[in-house]
Amino acid sequence: MEIAIIAHDGKKAEMVQFLNEHSDILHQKNINLVSTGTTGEKVAKSGFSVTALLSGPLGGDAQIAARVAEGKCDMVLFFRDPLDKHPHEPDILMLMRLCDVHNVPLATNPATADLLIKSI
Repeated sequence: MEIAIIAHDGKKAEMVQFLNEHSDILHQKNINLVSTGTTGEKVAKSGFSVTALLSGPLGGDAQIAARVAEGKCDMVLFFRDPLDKHPHEPDILMLMRLCDVHNVPLATNPATADLLIKSI
């Protein structure tokens, strides 16, 4: 199973904390993590194996959206910062739309991500 993880700058520490709290599930279920670049760097530094793509603003969100469309990605955990502006907002909206189109579970906050992780 492949799970994409993305976190805006103000949410990266929260993503690492979330993954640490759920590391037993991720390891037991043999989950493959794929992420945008900077999120991937932070996650890798905390000891997780992750495939990091481009940074979100440089096309990483679009790369993950393509993986969703191709049927490679089974779930997306995207800790968004709703109080900040993001220059790559069109890519973010495309990713969210493609998750809906292809019926891929998408969590945009830790509470929803917790429910999704516990369901696998």
